[in-house]
Amino acid sequence: MMSMRPLAALSFILTLSACDLAPEYHAPEVELPVAYKEAGPWLPAQPADAEPRGNWWRDYHNLVLDQLEQAIDTANPNLAAASAAYDRARAFAAQAEAGLLPNFGFAGGLSDNRQSDNRPLRSKNQPTYYGANTIGFQSGYEVDLWGRVRDLVSAGRDQAEASAADRESVRLSLHAELAVDYVSLRGLDLEIQLLRDTVTNYEKALRLTQTLFAGKIASAIDVSRAQSQMSTAQAQVSDITARRALLEHAIASLVGKPASSFSIAPVAQEIMLPDVPPGVPSTLLQRRPDVAAAERRVAAANQLVGVARAAFYPSLTIGASFGTQDTELNLMDLPNRFWSIGPSVNLPIFNNGLLDAELAASKASFDQAGQYYRATVLHAFQEIEDNLALLHWLQQEAKDEETASAAAQRTLQLSLNLYRDGIASYLEVVTAQTEVLTAERAVLSLKTRQLQANIGLIRALGGGWSDDMLAKDKS
Repeated sequence: MMSMRPLAALSFILTLSACDLAPEYHAPEVELPVAYKEAGPWLPAQPADAEPRGNWWRDYHNLVLDQLEQAIDTANPNLAAASAAYDRARAFAAQAEAGLLPNFGFAGGLSDNRQSDNRPLRSKNQPTYYGANTIGFQSGYEVDLWGRVRDLVSAGRDQAEASAADRESVRLSLHAELAVDYVSLRGLDLEIQLLRDTVTNYEKALRLTQTLFAGKIASAIDVSRAQSQMSTAQAQVSDITARRALLEHAIASLVGKPASSFSIAPVAQEIMLPDVPPGVPSTLLQRRPDVAAAERRVAAANQLVGVARAAFYPSLTIGASFGTQDTELNLMDLPNRFWSIGPSVNLPIFNNGLLDAELAASKASFDQAGQYYRATVLHAFQEIEDNLALLHWLQQEAKDEETASAAAQRTLQLSLNLYRDGIASYLEVVTAQTEVLTAERAVLSLKTRQLQANIGLIRALGGGWSDDMLAKDKS
């Protein structure tokens, strides 16, 4: 009759292998607001960082921007590096998963040997020269009694998911950075065109003062003021052109091109501001890849606590080897065969506090990852509120500035008419010209800042949105 001891031992081992010493995982709690202060109510949603972000830059309806954005995914070296980091994380996860199954290997060797005449315990009948030829197979398997291997596998998968989210975070940031640089460049194109038109108008004003001076109606100081006004505007054209060149160089690096061989033709065309839907839904925030990455790293740190705890308990490894061995080359003869199979146990007894320190370090890493997660979520809300506030108040500021610009234009026209009639001094004209240029440049600057805030909001929400996504959130 077959003994029940092996079956009982196997049953006991399988029972132990179901243990897992990792703490039960819960994502760190973060205080969530009831509503966006700048946009209205929202509802909590499940994490959705895998949701598509879409080609959100197409909402700006600019063909050049669309072409540049497509180059990010194919030519940006920082995104390529993030993809390589993700591949490495996947490889590390695969290494951990390899521990779930037994390993097999082949070993063989042929050697001629001579042993010392005075080797300790050498018998007289032992040969001085002998061969040692071996062909064999080896196998080993760690019985996962305390869930150490499974926790390592889970931690590796969590780290790989975090790395994937890191890559998406880099992708989103690069697309947003390119969009910000591009709308800034086009804003400078409009400003350069404004200044060039202003220089043309100032040239006309200069000729007017020169004509009046020749007729002894205006003074030399009027001519000097007109010349100074025109030259200052010309200098501003050069200054803004230099700023545009720097933005062009930055865009070149983003799309993987040398700055020396890259250029964007100037176009004085306004980019329209897309509408932001009222009550921006909370599900969009859940797609932020940096939030997802931070949460996955907390989960990985939690599993590594289980790994550190398992180190306090005995580890059981089952090893096996078989093959043939001979002093000659008769490796196929059955009498030359050998085999070995059996378990080995390793139990730590005294390590001078090493395991306690490793467990304390793993717990501290878990706490650190949790605080980073909380900080990431809080920063995400801050970025959303910042950009919602900018969009709200910049819109009002732009309306007021456009009103101021229109009033400045009327003041300038009245000043020129009065100056021609000899009623007003040219100082009033110069003052009016300065106010007009300042107001018009402020209007252009505000439009660029609105576009930048719009892009910032898209980035803060983890990407663009569609009507279907908005409808899904409201349902």
